[in-house]
Amino acid sequence: MTLRTKFLLFVVIIHAVLIALAAQLRTTNPVLFIASEVLLLISIVLTAQLFRGFVRPLQLIAAGTAAMQAKDFSMKFVPVGQREMDQLIHVYNQMIAELRRERVSQHEKSFLLERLIQASPAGILVLDFEGRIESVNPAAGRFLGQPVAALLGQEPAALPGAWGPALAGLAESQPQALRLSGLQTYRAHAAHFLDRGFTRRFIMLEELTQELIKQEKQAYEQLIRMMSHEINNSIGAINSILHSFHHYAPQLAAADQPDFTQALDVSIARNTQLANFIANFAHLVRLPPPTLQPTDLHALLRGICRLLQPQSAARRITWHLELPAAPLVLHLDAQQLEQALLNIAKNALEAIGQEGNVWVRTTARPPTVVIENDGPGLSAEVSQRLFTPFFSTKRDGQGIGLTLVRDILLAHGFAFQLRTEPSGRTAFSIELA
Repeated sequence: MTLRTKFLLFVVIIHAVLIALAAQLRTTNPVLFIASEVLLLISIVLTAQLFRGFVRPLQLIAAGTAAMQAKDFSMKFVPVGQREMDQLIHVYNQMIAELRRERVSQHEKSFLLERLIQASPAGILVLDFEGRIESVNPAAGRFLGQPVAALLGQEPAALPGAWGPALAGLAESQPQALRLSGLQTYRAHAAHFLDRGFTRRFIMLEELTQELIKQEKQAYEQLIRMMSHEINNSIGAINSILHSFHHYAPQLAAADQPDFTQALDVSIARNTQLANFIANFAHLVRLPPPTLQPTDLHALLRGICRLLQPQSAARRITWHLELPAAPLVLHLDAQQLEQALLNIAKNALEAIGQEGNVWVRTTARPPTVVIENDGPGLSAEVSQRLFTPFFSTKRDGQGIGLTLVRDILLAHGFAFQLRTEPSGRTAFSIELA
C-alpha cells in the first residue's frame, strides 16, 4: 500500500467518524450541528489542500527519480510559489545541473581517451574483469599480426607465437622485452585502473625496433671505422716492409731462399686476407641509399639461381623456381637487392648442407618473394638473434650477412621475416611494397 493510499484512507475514516457524530447532534442540538457541519467543511477543504501539498512533492520526487533512472539530466522544475516545495525544486535543479555537467565532462574525457588510444603508436590491450581482451587499438592489432575482432575475448596467454608466453608471465611494474624473428623488438608493460570500484588491467606494447637498430648501427659503425683505420694503416706499412724484404732473398744461401720467400708470401697473403676481412665490415658501414629504378624481379632471381647452380649441383640441392612467365617489374635498387637475395640464397644452401631443396616463389598482388629450404629449422634461441650484428651460427662466420640484408631491406622500406614454418621449411619472406 502506497503512502498516498494510506493518507486517503486515514482522511476518509476520520471524516466518516466526524460525519456520524455530527448526525447525532441534528435532533438534540441544531445549533451545534450546524457549527459542526461548518467545521467539517473547513476540515475537508484544508485536507484537500494538504493532500495536494503532500502529493505534489511525491510526484516531483517520482518524476525526478524516473529522469535519473533514464539518465536524463536535462529536465528541470519551475518554482510553484510554495516555500517548502520551492526549496525542494531548487535543490533538485542544482543536483541535476551538477550531474549533467559531470556527465558531459565524463563523456568528453572518455571520447578524448578513446581517440588517443585509437591514434596511439603504442599497442594497448584492455582486459575485462576476467582477464580477457575487451578492446584492442589498431597498433596492437598490427603488432600481434591479427585482426582486432579475432583478438577480442582471448586471454593474453593464449595469443599465438611468442606473444602468449611473454604476456602470460607479465607482472605490473616489471616491463618485459620481446624480440620476434630476431628483428622486431617490443616492450610490454602491464598496469591497472579502477572501473566502478573494481581493478582492471591493461597491457601496453611499445615497438623499439627502429630505435634499437639505430643505436646498434651507430655503435658498430663507430667500432668498424676505428678498427678499419688502425688495421689498414698497420697492414699497409707491414706489407710494404714485407715486399721490400724480397730484395734480400738473393743475398741468402740458395737453400734458405725458398723458405724465406715462402714465409714472406704467406705473411703478405695473411695480411691481405685481414684487410679484406675488415673491408667487408667497412662495406656494411658505407651502404649508400638505394637508387630506385624499374627492375624485373624474376630476371634477378633466375640470375641468382644460375650463379649458384654449380655449387648447388655439387651438394645435390635442387632449385624449384615457381615464377610466373610474365616479368614482375618493381622500383628498387637492383644491385643492392641482388646482394640481399644472394645472401639469403647462400644461407639457404648452407642451412641444407648436403642434399635438399630450395623453393623460390613470388606473388604480384601484393608483390612478395619467398625463399624456402628444407634444411634443419631454426631454434628459438637462434631466431631471437638472427639479425643481430656479428652473430653467426657458422664457425668461421662474420655475422654481417643477415645484418647487410636487414639494412638493405629496411632502406627500401620492405617488411620481411625469417622463420621456420609448421611444415618444417624455413622461409625468408619479403613484402616488396
